[in-house]
Amino acid sequence: MSIDELDLELLNNEYKDKSPFEIVKYVYYKIGAQRIALASSLSIEDQLLTDILLKIDNKARIFFIDTGRHFQSTYDLMDRTMRKYHFKYEVYAPESQDLELLIREHGPNLFYQSVDLRKKCCEIRKVKPLKRVLATVDGWICGLRREQSVTRENVNIFEWDCVHSIYKVNPIAFWTEDMVWEYIKKENIPYNSLYDKGFRSIGCQPCTRAVKPGEDVRSGRWWWEDSDKKECGLHIQNKTVE
Repeated sequence: MSIDELDLELLNNEYKDKSPFEIVKYVYYKIGAQRIALASSLSIEDQLLTDILLKIDNKARIFFIDTGRHFQSTYDLMDRTMRKYHFKYEVYAPESQDLELLIREHGPNLFYQSVDLRKKCCEIRKVKPLKRVLATVDGWICGLRREQSVTRENVNIFEWDCVHSIYKVNPIAFWTEDMVWEYIKKENIPYNSLYDKGFRSIGCQPCTRAVKPGEDVRSGRWWWEDSDKKECGLHIQNKTVE
């Protein structure tokens, strides 16, 4: 029986108490090795899932969207991770023509001007490259957690991505940040040095800053915007299949 014949609600109930390893292993072989991929931004969540997925298959597909505005420490971590696990990321970047036109019309720092322009930048640098890779799969694995922000508080383990018409799997949807760190330290998984400097959610350099004590995980992302708008378009609220 293929995964598209399964009721997602029943599947979520069945796997809600399973480990991320069990969830990833199930969906990896159910959908098929070359038809599912892990989206990695090199966050602690994605590093955890990289470790799990490569333990299942060291030739698994893991992709990284290179926006061109990442911190140097993110690229350094990418290099360290590739050397530790002996694999290569699939790298996707913005189309040069789109990027050239965007900067020519609005300047290099357009994201500070308005929410619409910030989302336009995210669309060019992140969303369009994502569409290219997701066109090659039937499902993708993400490191989303409910605890991260108000925009993610309803995230489920198994979802239907209605935007890309594929399955979306969030194996650590119910995990806390402390649980992620415990796994990171236990398995000696490399992580971005910025976490040791107060960063808790790391994206593009101009749009990311350290988090103050008591602030939520994603308060350092697009800090000039309202908390209910802090998504880049990669993770639009999904709907489950009835």
